[in-house]
Amino acid sequence: MKPISLIQFLIEERRAGHINAELTLLIEVVARACKRIAVATNKGAIGGVLGEAGTGNIQGEAQKKLDVISNEILLEANAWGGQLAACASEEMEDPQQIPDMYPKGHHLLLFDPLDGSSNIDVNISVGTIFSVLRCPDGVTEPKAEHFLQPGTTQLAAGYVVYGPATVLVLTFGHGTHEFTLDREVGSFILSRRDIRIPEETAEFAINMSNQRHWEPPMQRYIGELLAGQDGPRGKDFNMRWVASMVADVHRIITRGGVFFYPLDAKIKSKGGKLRVMYEANPMAFIIEQAGGSATTGRERILDLQPTGLHQRVPVFLGSKKEVEVATHYHLEADGARS
Repeated sequence: MKPISLIQFLIEERRAGHINAELTLLIEVVARACKRIAVATNKGAIGGVLGEAGTGNIQGEAQKKLDVISNEILLEANAWGGQLAACASEEMEDPQQIPDMYPKGHHLLLFDPLDGSSNIDVNISVGTIFSVLRCPDGVTEPKAEHFLQPGTTQLAAGYVVYGPATVLVLTFGHGTHEFTLDREVGSFILSRRDIRIPEETAEFAINMSNQRHWEPPMQRYIGELLAGQDGPRGKDFNMRWVASMVADVHRIITRGGVFFYPLDAKIKSKGGKLRVMYEANPMAFIIEQAGGSATTGRERILDLQPTGLHQRVPVFLGSKKEVEVATHYHLEADGARS
């Protein structure tokens, strides 16, 4: 069968009425920018892109050189195309307006330019996460509040993993699809259509070094997994933890599993570790469209009404039955306390 390129797939989606011409072009521009980021990451130490940038982002986290480079690539690529009203980055405090010299479109783009960048110096997979919203009617200068839409309103979401292969995973709300970059021809090629995540799993991803800080229901849930075949769950579980969200989620998209970043005592005052707009919402959309589940441990992520551009939440996502068990334990504990 003849390979299907990303642009061909996008045109098919447009003909099916799933996306419009402007969104088609926007995804093509983002994909092209991610190819440039892939080139920068692939050069590693010889490209002069490793190490600290000597700056901090809006969250006060130290930026890697590639954080800054990736952010600039995405901003520059999306400034002039005419598909965007504005964009917002995890690396910047406020939304970036489209320069007056360029036409404006009807979409808002949010992105985490280089997720997992703390791993870049040791050559572990990192990635880009993005989300597309519609700009509210009549808004010509979008402010932060115009981005604060529930995840259910997303028009598209995707991520790119920069690993042994460069892989794009994408959804428009009509299934989750995977594209692999063919470096010889420079195009993303459809490699899996309509991905489905198994409902049951025996594999989980979590940062176990935080265990002593977790809430009791999380302690209970992970304790049962660790007890294995002799415990209440009656089967052995394996743990995998890359500490690069795109890599951990891509493993789930590939073979099932669950990913947890629960609330803990260290991050309770911040509301969680991962950002709603740049990480939780797009990943939840992708996972749900593949038949998985995504919650905060207490409610569906996509139903949240965001209150800030850099708001954080706990994240539980992946194979539906395990997410449901962990979420049930949290709600049960809340009920016992009330």
